[in-house]
Amino acid sequence: MEDIQIVALYWQRDEAAISETIQKYENYCRSISERILTDARETEECVSDTWLKAWNSIPPQRPDNLKAWLGRVVRNLALDRYRRSRAKKRDVGAEVSCSGMEELRREMWECIPAPENVEHEMDRQELAAFLNVWLRTLKESDCVLFLRRYWNGEQVKELAEERGESEGAVAKRLARLRKRLKKALEKEGYRI
Repeated sequence: MEDIQIVALYWQRDEAAISETIQKYENYCRSISERILTDARETEECVSDTWLKAWNSIPPQRPDNLKAWLGRVVRNLALDRYRRSRAKKRDVGAEVSCSGMEELRREMWECIPAPENVEHEMDRQELAAFLNVWLRTLKESDCVLFLRRYWNGEQVKELAEERGESEGAVAKRLARLRKRLKKALEKEGYRI
């Protein structure tokens, strides 16, 4: 079923919208959640919450791109669960395991301003707007690579295999993109 038809089912409050969404996007949403969360039960709950969020949000929202909209929803839900899990682990003094999310944070640490600096210098929405403009300056292949790594959380190995490139080549390309982003942010007055 086409996305426009699925969205129409949500607007009609037809429960078939959920089953059609699950059929078409369950694997996609699960893969995003799994890259952020390490616990299978948490991943399952996150994906289920995505369907509930879709049901409760459409209407009044009418996503132009249902796949991207669901991707954003599941990613945000997974990140919220990840942050809560990290906070709980810190509260009890347990060590936080190195998940895929920790790996991404380490990679981006060198070019994205620390949250406390962003809050003092510029609003988060301004940073998001800047990133959107910066992404548009990239070649399409670089933009897709950057987003798949740092938005979807895909592993370098996965990206390299799909592109028929070595992991080292993809890692180097990502490092160059992070360096370009850092320079662009510094040029705009962000402290890194």
